[in-house]
Amino acid sequence: MAIARALATEPQLLIADEPTGQLDSETGLAVMELLRAVVHSQGVTALVATHDPTLMAQADRVVSLHDGQIVD
Repeated sequence: MAIARALATEPQLLIADEPTGQLDSETGLAVMELLRAVVHSQGVTALVATHDPTLMAQADRVVSLHDGQIVD
């Protein structure tokens, strides 16, 4: 429901902090697929913070941080 509320105003940028943190893996993947569908169909940019490597594998781009610094 939070994703629907966030999209109601048709934002250009959607920021999601650990959106699947409390979900089982199957539901987490479904949420990530929903986010990807919104990105591709509506041209929204999604910035997703996660520690889950399975979700990172779904991303178009991954930026990693270590001690507050961007690392490759």
